[in-house]
Amino acid sequence: MSDLRLPSAAPGVLRYATTPGSPSFTDFLAAAAPDLLPHGTPADAMPHGTTIVAAVYEGGVVMAGDRRSTAGNLIAQRDIEKVFAADENSLIGIAGAAGLAVEIVRLFQVELEHYEKIEGTQLTLDGKANRLATMIRGNLGQALQGLAVVPLFAGFDVDGANNGRAAPASGRIFSFDLAGGRYPEQYYESIGSGSLFAKGSLKKRWTPGLDQTGAVRVAVEALYDAADDDSATGGPDLTRGIFPVVRLASAEGTARVPDDELGGVVLDIVEQRRTRPGS
Repeated sequence: MSDLRLPSAAPGVLRYATTPGSPSFTDFLAAAAPDLLPHGTPADAMPHGTTIVAAVYEGGVVMAGDRRSTAGNLIAQRDIEKVFAADENSLIGIAGAAGLAVEIVRLFQVELEHYEKIEGTQLTLDGKANRLATMIRGNLGQALQGLAVVPLFAGFDVDGANNGRAAPASGRIFSFDLAGGRYPEQYYESIGSGSLFAKGSLKKRWTPGLDQTGAVRVAVEALYDAADDDSATGGPDLTRGIFPVVRLASAEGTARVPDDELGGVVLDIVEQRRTRPGS
């Protein structure tokens, strides 16, 4: 008679939950319930997220995203959120196939929480970026079919001095390619359909020593410039009161800039552009 206490005899998902293995929640899910991993839908029917920007400042990093998603030449949604807190010290923004990207973000959030519970400690910022790169690499097959997901990852590196970096703890930014390549970025970065215009704006406006307020304004202006030249990027919608999503990561943790505070920045930028429409 078999011993029902053995992990191999445990029913369903319990068999995997009681078997020692990798601390990765993604690996656990792939073995126990692969149907719960993100799966795509036809590319022409899926809304796509567009422009995300990030920039470091003295004491942290800011990440901002416009609110528009598109399906071909149509606006699929005007108030989608593309920038999220990955955990208490890091941020993730998404561009590409929106539904699939949001699923990957949720899985990544659980991945980081699962690792901390199993190992009793958080991954370093580099470790988090490596885990995200692995997840993006796992989506390569769908990316080649048109269901591409490209994230932008940033966070406050509390362990910077312990990772061979001469700089003190500060904000850091990572970009990725479709094959899961991970690239540390200096100062600022942008992804998505409007990234060419947004990055040009960041290049002109970002300066060393920016404070938090200055970094938020630079990020919002970069999105405004992207929306000015890229039809898939949505600018501030004053009629509906829809503003970009702007999040911060610093020694105090992650936080979203409230709309009432962001509204003042947006209105000031709009008024400045009204007096100088060609700028």
